[in-house]
Amino acid sequence: MQLWLLNSFSTPVLVAIVVGGLTALALAGALLLHRRFPSLETGKYNDAVGMLLGVFGAIYGIVLAFVIVTLWTQLETTETVVATEATDVAQIVRDVRAFPPDRRDRIVADLDAYVHTVVEYQWPRMREGRADHTAATPRLDRVYADLQAYEPRTAAQQAFYEKALDGLDDIAAQRRARLRQSSQQLPLLFQVLVFGGALVVLAIICLFGNRRKSVQILFVGSVAVLIGFSLLLVIVLDLPFSGDLSVDPDPYREGVLAAFWRK
Repeated sequence: MQLWLLNSFSTPVLVAIVVGGLTALALAGALLLHRRFPSLETGKYNDAVGMLLGVFGAIYGIVLAFVIVTLWTQLETTETVVATEATDVAQIVRDVRAFPPDRRDRIVADLDAYVHTVVEYQWPRMREGRADHTAATPRLDRVYADLQAYEPRTAAQQAFYEKALDGLDDIAAQRRARLRQSSQQLPLLFQVLVFGGALVVLAIICLFGNRRKSVQILFVGSVAVLIGFSLLLVIVLDLPFSGDLSVDPDPYREGVLAAFWRK
């Protein structure tokens, strides 16, 4: 459901669906509840509502803040992983310039194929939540084979060879991290706490009573909007490769790697 929402609707539409829908649900629930139990309109239970809201709101606020900060950190980490992988590829392209032309061209061609596989094949699948762990493996293995078959003949070639090999090892590590992060999601327990907690808090604020309907609507609507935007943040940040705010493959098209896309 979450993946479908992110890949089917733009952020403004998601705001209307999540925030608008939750606010409408809270207001409708409050109005129906007060119509069913008219005594709530007198505000005689507002003290108890305030106490419950203070306790549950504080606990829920802490959990929600923790989840949002964790997901934001995860998004930044994913962006760093992608940028590091692309930087390693670009650095190898520079390092192999010290190699003989035939060996250099072969390695660059294999790196070109690897980058295109990542961007054109793996990225759409990561966006859909079904990362392919094997698609780019043959491309990477070819680069390893190219380096393993080459024997540097000068001190300069040896230095650049070692740098290229270290960079290739780092590409493999960052690739594994990228694929793993593309399939990670908020644990089920936290999903229950975040979305279930929102329903509990909304149920409590629906008990708030005031003889003036405008005050009641303002109170319930304000809290619902705040919770709605918080839940929207959770939904958007939970899947770093899906939606409008997802991590993009631009690092693989920039700098030295831009030459791979000028064909």
